[in-house]
Order: sequence, then structure tokens, then C-alpha cells
Amino acid sequence: MHLVHTGQQRVLLDCGLLQGLKDLRLRNWSERVPDCATLDAVVLSHAHLDHTGYLPRLAAAGFRGPVYCTAATADLLNIMLPDAAHLQEEQAEHANFMGFAKHKPALPLYTASDALEALDRLVPRSYGQDFPVADGVTAHFRRAGHILGSATVDLELDGKQPSRLVFSGDLGRPHQPILRGPEPVPQADVLLLESTYGNRRHAGDAAQQLADIVTETARRGGVLVIPAFAVGRTQSVVWLLRELEEEGRIPALPTYVDSPLAIDATEIYLRHPEDHDLGMETLLDHGHHPLRTRQYHLARTRDESRALNDLTGPFIIVSASGMATGGRVLHHLKLRLPEARTTVLLVGFQAAGTRGRALQEGAKTLRVLGAEVPVRARIESLDGLSAHADQQDLLDWLGHLERPPHRVWLVHGEEENAGALAQVIRERLVWPVGIAEDRATVSVDA
Repeated sequence: MHLVHTGQQRVLLDCGLLQGLKDLRLRNWSERVPDCATLDAVVLSHAHLDHTGYLPRLAAAGFRGPVYCTAATADLLNIMLPDAAHLQEEQAEHANFMGFAKHKPALPLYTASDALEALDRLVPRSYGQDFPVADGVTAHFRRAGHILGSATVDLELDGKQPSRLVFSGDLGRPHQPILRGPEPVPQADVLLLESTYGNRRHAGDAAQQLADIVTETARRGGVLVIPAFAVGRTQSVVWLLRELEEEGRIPALPTYVDSPLAIDATEIYLRHPEDHDLGMETLLDHGHHPLRTRQYHLARTRDESRALNDLTGPFIIVSASGMATGGRVLHHLKLRLPEARTTVLLVGFQAAGTRGRALQEGAKTLRVLGAEVPVRARIESLDGLSAHADQQDLLDWLGHLERPPHRVWLVHGEEENAGALAQVIRERLVWPVGIAEDRATVSVDA
């Protein structure tokens, strides 16, 4: 999150939960936004919880201002924030029942009522239109192509020295299925640019990699477990599985989406044509369901999820969360990781301190639901499905600016990734660029 001060106004760009390492997660319990009840507004780039998941906490602390976002982001948050609150309450209840909480009693970070209060603050706005946010602050959304409803945020700040602050949010990749690609931004005086994959290029042929992994897992008679974010990644995975089946490149295995949130999110994906690319639009116009495989099954209830424990492979489970930090995928990992025929496919960024990162780095055991689970399964990674722009994608997007910004600040990236991107921006573009420091204050004057 980024707190913008201009005159007497204070506007918050994004409002996310800190995730990953324990020290970061503990900061969610502190007052991360001083005197948040007096904030004038919040502007959201997209719905992922690392950009929105602190909103209920803000509401619980007294914030009653508007929260501006796109229409699709508002629809997604109406399922995501209550789900996040439910998980918080469930985890606290479980900790109290098991007696392993350090605090007595364990409390949720926020409750369902806090989430509902946050949802009451949402004010949807369209792409491509200016709208007032606070006195002297005007905003503009452009498509970012990361997930449904994702946007770059252009803030025009009035004052003695008017300036234009642009926040990239999370930029997607051009020419990816389902969504339109990132739209260019013409001008920025100060640019906050994400750097998640600022140090690398994505692998070329994700489809062939996925086809090989599915085919090999099926040959072994195993289960392919895919931890996937409920919003964005689940839909991309199912789209690609459908395409590979239709092309005859993989066997048509039973595919189970075991995430009520992902099931609901998929329905929302179908309802927002303003974000659809031509391929998605064409399939829907011809009456086809683009986000469904041939043997497609939904596990919405707990009983339906538990029933998967009794099945033998080959089949595919797509389940949240994408970094294996929580959700139903933990139960599947606990059961399936000890089996050598299992493949666990990691299809997105795995933050430091998460179970997904531990698996990616070759952990021999993994602590899951209170137990040390041996890892005998095959662990694969597929970064070609990433919804984040890679280094070249970011440079291409920067190339559309009509003039260099006065300053570029790199955000949303680990130190190595941001450092590599900063170096290449200096060398190729010769632009002034810095790596934003946590809790630092910088000028946004033009």
C-alpha cells in the first residue's frame, strides 16, 4: 500500500495484507495506516488480497471513506473479502480448539462483519474515464491485464506544482488468453512500477510444459495437484487444460476445481465482457464454455472436497491457495505429498516463507496442518503461466510513455528482482530510478 499526501488530502493506493515471512505477517496486527479514520479515500488496482486484504482491518479501525475500484474488482471483492474473513475466524477457532495459540483466546485479524463494512465502501468506476477522488485529486483507470478488473491508476494531483502520479499495480502480460493486455499510459511525472519478475524472462512454451507434466503424471497413474490462486490463476490453468484437450495433446482426465471461491470467481469472469480478449469473446459468442474441461467437476462443499481423498489417479485437482499458505489445497498436500506418483505443480510466484517456496526449493518434509509431511511427490514449477509481466514486458510497457518520468520507484518485488530491473532501466532507458524502501517518504512533485 502507498499513502499519498497532497495538501490536506490523504489517499491510499491499495490496501493489502502482508504475506510470506512471519515478521511481515505480524505487522498486519499493527496500525499500518496512521489515523486511518481520517483518510479521504482508497483507490484499488485489483482484487488480490495482497492489494485489498487489509480493507476490513481498515474498516474495523474506523475508516468510512470511499474505496474506488473497477466494476469487476468490486464483484470479486464481494466474494473474496468475506472468504478471507471466514478463513481468519476459522483459523482462530481451530487454534483455540487445538490449544496451540500463543494468545488466549486467539482472535481473527478481522471478522465477517468487518468485511461487510469494507464492502459497503466500494465505489465502482469504469476504465478510461477521469473521476474525482478527493479535493485536488483526480483518478483514471486503464486495463492492466493481470486479473479480471485489474487497472493501472493515474492520479492527477493539483497544487502549486501539479503532478501526475502513475501506479502500475500488477501488470499482466500481453497476448495472454482470457483478458485484454495491459494498456499503455501516455505520461507520468512519478511512476510506481511493480518489479515482481524484474530479473527474468518467463519460459517460452507453458502449454508444452503443462502437456508433458499432465501426460507423465497420467502415465504413472498419479494425481496432479495444482495449488492455484482462486482468482486469475485457476481460470488460466483450466483454459489451458481445455485447449490442450481439444488439440489432443493431453488425455482428458477428470479435473476437480476444489475451491468455492474459484468457482464463484469463474462465474464473475464470464460476466465482464469489458475485460475479455477476442478469443474469450468469440467462444462465448458461439455458446462455448471457455473455462471448462471435458470431465469437469466442482467441489463446492466440504463433503465434496473430502470425497476426493478416496479417489485414485490419474486425475487433476486445482485448489487454493496458490502459495499453499492456507485453503483446501493443504488437505490434498498432506494426503498426496508422501506418494511418489503424485505431482505438485506450482504455477505462480511463491513468496519467501510460504510452503510453496519451500517445495520449490526442494524441501524434504513440509509442515502441513500441524504435521511434518514427507515430500516424495514430484515437484514441478511452471512460470510461463505467470500473470505478472516479466522484465521485457515491463520495458516494453515503459516504452509507450511519451517522455521519461521525473522519477521511477520500483515496488512489489524482492530485493534481487527490483535491483536487476533498476539496473536495466538505468542502462537502457537512462531514466532516474530507485527502489522504494518500506515506510519511506518521497516527493511526488513534478
